[in-house]
Amino acid sequence: MTSLLLRPHPVARPEGVADVVEWFGAMQAQDVASGEWSLGVRLPGRRRTDVRAALERREALRTWPMRGTVHLVPARDAHWMLAVTGVRTLAGAATRRAQLGLSESDADRAVDVLGDALAGGGRLTRAECLAALNAAGLDTGGQRGYHLLWYASQRGVTCIAPQVGKEQTFALLDEWVPDPRRPDREEALGLLALRYVRSHGPVTAHDLARWTGLTVTDARRGIAVAGDALAPVEVDGAAALVDAALLDAPREPVDDVHTLPGFDEYLLGFKDRTLMLDPAHAAAVVPGNNGVFQSTVVRGGRVVGIWKRTLGRERVAVRVRPLVPLDPATDARVGSALQAYARFLDLALDRVDD
Repeated sequence: MTSLLLRPHPVARPEGVADVVEWFGAMQAQDVASGEWSLGVRLPGRRRTDVRAALERREALRTWPMRGTVHLVPARDAHWMLAVTGVRTLAGAATRRAQLGLSESDADRAVDVLGDALAGGGRLTRAECLAALNAAGLDTGGQRGYHLLWYASQRGVTCIAPQVGKEQTFALLDEWVPDPRRPDREEALGLLALRYVRSHGPVTAHDLARWTGLTVTDARRGIAVAGDALAPVEVDGAAALVDAALLDAPREPVDDVHTLPGFDEYLLGFKDRTLMLDPAHAAAVVPGNNGVFQSTVVRGGRVVGIWKRTLGRERVAVRVRPLVPLDPATDARVGSALQAYARFLDLALDRVDD
């Protein structure tokens, strides 16, 4: 929980969106609202408007750097992250194109069309991008449009810009980030290892490989490059790695309460979630095992409930479903955590309990 910046860290003192995203290296962000609250919960006192303003300032951006999934990444790191982590994903794209009835030339043509449409600082909505592709004779029906938009970003040509209202927008990555960092591959692997371990540890090389989509060999190379910044530890008798700065951190159990978004690194950053989630509650958190995570109530690092929100113009209604009995004192603390969420949205809170 300390690694995840959900408790005070002995070294990290994030002051804004850029600090949080750089600490993680990449944060799950396929759902915009979840991504915003993932930042907000780690920046107490900030509002959603503050987070959105930071993203407009390009402190971070959304793209598909790893595992074909949208993440928030430091803007200046997007180019090299796509180049290093996207190789295996792009290699598998031909199979998906064949399933969709698209050719490699179709995909490359889409990249050119979007590059021309967005050139000169343009920023187009998803619908406008699809219209440009259709006008060029590319069929975007079914999942073809999504694939072509993904492919252009995976190639490092476009990125997902902040939303305009409820509309997703796209921009040219080179124009959105004119001064990218360009580490060599060894340094890049070391950065990925350092950022993942310090923001998720204790973890293993296999955890790093899964999170990045890299091979285990590359993951181990990255860990070697990161060097003494990472320290070996044992978790239940198994070897793991952690940020060396945490070796002197307090080890007493902490009885804190959080209301976290569904798509947060707290759960999605790990394959084995048994430290955080009782397997008996997995079906409630991910109904049908369909990859859609419910927002969680977390006490002392463990999931103890789920929650859903309904937004109004002036109020947010939140329905809480406990997964374990909550005593009155804990329930009141859940209410306080939800109040913090409502303040983040600049809305009044209506709480409903199952």
